Amino acid sequence: MKMQIGFTWFGLILALVAPGATWAQGPSASVRGSDAAANAAEYRIGPEDLLDIAVWNNTTISRTTPVRPDGKISLPLLNDIQAAGLTPAELRAAIAEKLTEYMPNPEVSVIVREVNHFKVSVLGEVKKPGRYDFRSQATVLDALAVAGGLSDFASRSRIVILRNGGQGSAVQRIPVNYNKIVAADTPTGPLYLQPGDIVLVP
Repeated sequence: MKMQIGFTWFGLILALVAPGATWAQGPSASVRGSDAAANAAEYRIGPEDLLDIAVWNNTTISRTTPVRPDGKISLPLLNDIQAAGLTPAELRAAIAEKLTEYMPNPEVSVIVREVNHFKVSVLGEVKKPGRYDFRSQATVLDALAVAGGLSDFASRSRIVILRNGGQGSAVQRIPVNYNKIVAADTPTGPLYLQPGDIVLVP
């Protein structure tokens, strides 16, 4: 029976992780505060996010716009611009570069008003396994909380995050020790998740 369950898990994981990816050992789950802050600062825009685009002294171009399912946004004069996969700073630079054809030294700001694409799967020994939507940056503890917490049979020191590095990149297998994260005497910062991550609790 255990062998059958194991094959079921394996098939489910393969379905969730992009095909053709290769496995690689990811970084340690003991992410210190500075690393966690950098992770949070490098948020990348995704489809369905809502953006505030402001161009100083130009109300025609400035607007609040959603990122389309194809990852692009539409702005007057500039037409379609790729937004998904970029950080707000990278998108700001791309918009400013295109605007230089129409105005000198454009001042552009990009603010993510709503995060709508942050989906994380939690599988295994949790009370409510499934795929969950987050409205903002989330940690491993956040994901476990919305999944109802760990079951009585969970192996707390062997939790794994499966992270797809993108087309042609290796899939990271990031070990997580729940006991160390919640221990008061452990000098670790929160481990932030990325959209599409799979939290697997054996």
